[in-house]
Amino acid sequence: MLKIRVIPTLLWKQFGLVKGVGFDSWRRIGSVLPAMRVYAAREVDELILVDIAAHEDGGELDFESIKDFSLDCNVPFTVGGGVRHIDQVAQLLRVGADKVSVNTAAYETPQLISQIARRHGVQCVVASVDVRVDGNGGWKCFSHAGTRATGRCAIQWVRELEGMGAGEILLTSIDRDGTMQGYDLGLVEAIVNAVNIPVIASGGAGSYKHMVEAVLQSGASAVAAASMFHFTEQTPAGAKVALAEAGVPVRWPLGARLSTN
Repeated sequence: MLKIRVIPTLLWKQFGLVKGVGFDSWRRIGSVLPAMRVYAAREVDELILVDIAAHEDGGELDFESIKDFSLDCNVPFTVGGGVRHIDQVAQLLRVGADKVSVNTAAYETPQLISQIARRHGVQCVVASVDVRVDGNGGWKCFSHAGTRATGRCAIQWVRELEGMGAGEILLTSIDRDGTMQGYDLGLVEAIVNAVNIPVIASGGAGSYKHMVEAVLQSGASAVAAASMFHFTEQTPAGAKVALAEAGVPVRWPLGARLSTN
């Protein structure tokens, strides 16, 4: 098994960080830079920053702020929200992003995924897939920060994304988002079995146990969390200890040692 990544997710809206439940009821939880500095100091595996309001006005991305954020980020940095064309991707990479997350534009302009993969490599393309349970026990995809139903089956859609050149899937359960009741393990497993690229489980993490389950039971290659790290005393380092004690290989900061008894 490859080493499993623990990834804090930062949701950015109009100059501050927010967090909600089910992609709704957003509450402010602080500023971006202090949070990034704390996570970077703790040597997390990666950071994901998503501008959840960028799709609303269709304007240009805030490249200047992203450049400032990247200066305080010494780990792989994924940026998403409002990405619509290949020139924006190139600019994001120039100002410090290592990967770019695409969601809404993938439905509207599917060739964008292929363009990014050809120009910048598949490792640069993170396909973000936001999902709700449908009335038949399956999963349907939503765009525009979870506000618009696309009618697409999640399993079929991730297969298409892989075929277009996506390097990994950021899979978020809208139903579980912010609840801290655990990932949708059935969803994660179904998506993992549908593709041959890494799947990042997101939406619902509330404990280290939930992360262990997502990896050992559902096969996730990485676990992302927001509320768990913002609203509890649990930390990415603690998550790595719990994963390691469960037999999951993780990355450790230089010089760090795990003691298990």
